[in-house]
Amino acid sequence: MANDSYRIKPDPLDPRLTERVRGVDQTGAAVETAVTVERALTIFLNAQEIVTAMTINDYPEYLALGYLINQHMLLADDVVTGVDYDEELAVVVVRTKRKTDYEKKLKKKVQTSGCAQGTVFGDLMEALEDVTLPPAELRTSWLYRLTHEINTTPSLYLEAGAIHGCVLAVADKPIVYMEDVGRHNAVDKIAGWMFRHHVSAHDKIFYTTGRLTSEMVIKTVRMGIPILISRSGFTAWGVELARKANLTLIGRARGKRFVALAGTERIVFDQDLAYVEEESAKHRRKAAMHDD
Repeated sequence: MANDSYRIKPDPLDPRLTERVRGVDQTGAAVETAVTVERALTIFLNAQEIVTAMTINDYPEYLALGYLINQHMLLADDVVTGVDYDEELAVVVVRTKRKTDYEKKLKKKVQTSGCAQGTVFGDLMEALEDVTLPPAELRTSWLYRLTHEINTTPSLYLEAGAIHGCVLAVADKPIVYMEDVGRHNAVDKIAGWMFRHHVSAHDKIFYTTGRLTSEMVIKTVRMGIPILISRSGFTAWGVELARKANLTLIGRARGKRFVALAGTERIVFDQDLAYVEEESAKHRRKAAMHDD
């Protein structure tokens, strides 16, 4: 498209990301369908093994950087001297000028509700201490144009399903669209891209297809992004933490509808809903019945 604003977007035709599998349907008829491929990727920080993640492995370097940033193991002012990926060993090594040792932190981990067994190390509340998110604004005209653009972008989800997507945007323009088997991986890849390219967060909007959980809120706040939008629903703790951090939290954003439960002062209602279309069945994603 001539107005395509993406720096990175899904490539559903990438042969590494799906496989064709034969089976039968509910009538017993033979079918062939695309399924998403997941691979193990081990992340090292200098000489220390940190975690093994299950991922589609399309951007392993960004995933490694973003994971370490969001676990507060890689600091904003750290000098990264190298990011080395070995495809055969399925290993990424992030090297820093600062010496690191997270043995104690690795012993303290909290299982989160994220897909693919996501973990958050250390104190969950640490990320929200002394946080001041920028004022920013979200115009509803941006929101509707942005969600329409994201939902009609060719993606691995539309090709094979079983995957989450996250998008970094400015106003109504999507910039980076990442997908992965776990939404936390997609978030981390965007965080890694922002770190690697020195991208400011103050005017950004973050969109996710996944639930607005405590983990999603904490990672968005840690990245310094003031607005978080999802087509899915909320958890109570996610809402509580968003209010504590003054993060604008919008969920159930599908077609004309959305619900904002935190940071509503940033929203500018400038869109006439008579000119907004409902979401088409072709691009509709899974959603809980009580969210419809």
